[in-house]
Amino acid sequence: MSTVISVENISKQYRLGEISTGTISHDLNRWWAKLRGKEDPYSKIGSVNDRSQKADSDYVWSLKDVSFDVKQGEVLGVIGRNGAGKSTLLKVLSKVTKPTSGNIKVKGRIASLLEVGTGFHPELTGRENIFLNGAILGMTKAEIRSKFDEIVAFSGCERYIDTPVKRYSSGMYVRLAFAVAAHLEPEILIIDEVLAVGDAEFQKKCLGKMKDVAGEGRTVLFVSHNMGAIRGLCTQGVFMEYGEVKGLGDINNVVDMYLASNSKLDGKFEIGRQGKDEQVVIESAIFRNSKGEQTQYFNFGESITIELHCFAENKVEKPYFWIGVESQFGTITGPSALIDGFRPDFVQNRFVVKCKIESLPLMPQTFIVSAGGRESNGSNLITRSKEIGSFTIVSKLEDVGFKGELAESFANNSSPLFLPYTWDFGDGKEHYVNPLVHI
Repeated sequence: MSTVISVENISKQYRLGEISTGTISHDLNRWWAKLRGKEDPYSKIGSVNDRSQKADSDYVWSLKDVSFDVKQGEVLGVIGRNGAGKSTLLKVLSKVTKPTSGNIKVKGRIASLLEVGTGFHPELTGRENIFLNGAILGMTKAEIRSKFDEIVAFSGCERYIDTPVKRYSSGMYVRLAFAVAAHLEPEILIIDEVLAVGDAEFQKKCLGKMKDVAGEGRTVLFVSHNMGAIRGLCTQGVFMEYGEVKGLGDINNVVDMYLASNSKLDGKFEIGRQGKDEQVVIESAIFRNSKGEQTQYFNFGESITIELHCFAENKVEKPYFWIGVESQFGTITGPSALIDGFRPDFVQNRFVVKCKIESLPLMPQTFIVSAGGRESNGSNLITRSKEIGSFTIVSKLEDVGFKGELAESFANNSSPLFLPYTWDFGDGKEHYVNPLVHI
């Protein structure tokens, strides 16, 4: 397969609190150095983009010497914590912003969905924006018209297609934007984590469409905090931290590397603010075992208590919270107040939500945990669904009840759920496979 994206030593520098380099003198110094063929005088200063540390320079490197190649038909997952440089990288690849240094070579037409409303004019209707986006991608009016009905049907916005998009909800916005980006046949599709705005059904629909796009030989770059989706969709991965590439290669290896680095203390995950529109911020999460110890490692059948340490500046009445558990094969399930109806009268200031899951019936694998919340109406988000950490079941396969020749292959490549059972071969003996009872 040929290389369609080649990224060579890309760096992007910003000056904190300023546009451009902040002063006319700095801009002139850069211009004069460039004119003489000299190195940028500010390229050797600046700190990495660690937002938890006090700045020791006015300059910060959002990206620093990033290099990788993407082959045609590859699905590349870009992962990392907030502030790792993922979105900046996609903006540079999409030519929304220029790199400070380095080179990018791209073969093919790029369609990008970087944030809600990217490429949409708020005063134009949905119909007009579809034709506008198609024209930007270089398509003829006839080509766009041939895809129009398919785009509208996929988005589910037919009733509002002739309404100005400034009146759309964020979910409708991203539905239409994704439908346009995916259906206008770009050679390269770049998707940032905007799909978190959509509901679960639409997210599943989008992931299916991205698989279809990749199956047609087109290339996809995908940023998400949903490791289940990343593992299920992507073949290759890039793990970024503080603007630098820390891992590159097979997606499972890259995700494992990311998970291993995701907590400074076993079982405690720092999360922080996710979005300006959130009423509740999940600042950190702590996992505890049946003894109350803080850990990421659990035995088969052991209970796990998940603590969400949150902050709400204003009073939020009767909020719903939920927790999701995912394997590399996708979402399993998890506690949800949207289903069971349990919720506090209100939350405000700093508070802790605890949820205890009894007897984890999970195979020895690593699992991703996500959490989110909605208002009392069950529709409006108060905190977006986000990854909060991971845990690993470390029991030996023979302890779980698997002793056959294919046990290890099954544990690593099949459904992670375990259903206790017995065999009876008519010989008067019952063979139990139920470690919750027999360990």
